[in-house]
Amino acid sequence: MELTAAARVLLQETAKAFGGARRRRFIAETVEAFGLSQRQAELQLGWSRDIIRKAQHEVHSGITCADNFSGRGRKPAEFHLPQLLPDICDLVKDHLQTDPTFQTTGLFCRLSASEVREQLIERKGHSHERLPCVQTIGDKLNLLGFRLRTVVKSRPQKG
Repeated sequence: MELTAAARVLLQETAKAFGGARRRRFIAETVEAFGLSQRQAELQLGWSRDIIRKAQHEVHSGITCADNFSGRGRKPAEFHLPQLLPDICDLVKDHLQTDPTFQTTGLFCRLSASEVREQLIERKGHSHERLPCVQTIGDKLNLLGFRLRTVVKSRPQKG
């Protein structure tokens, strides 16, 4: 069946309005209602045949496939190196200072991120290739609550 241009635009816009399982259900019902094959729906409406196949399977089986969006993407450094955060804490705990004015409760680290990375290689046996970059080590220090700032000595009160 050939769809008119107006019908195509309406169906495409309606599909875009939905997301996930609702979108797939709409696609499957549309393909079935107009008697289109997967290839015809792909050519006329621009929908992926894989999505159409998945949508039709969901409708016929009655089981909705779960989307695993959180499983995508790059894993954090702790996933690949589970000992990284405990090793960083162990190295940094001897070099912590509190704010001398006691205005904040944060702990300040006197080591730079590059120094922490070097000590992880020397003292903890991590390899240079497997360790994340200096920027990532700094981010992990901040994540653990250690601020990478030089601690200013107590200044005398003015005047």
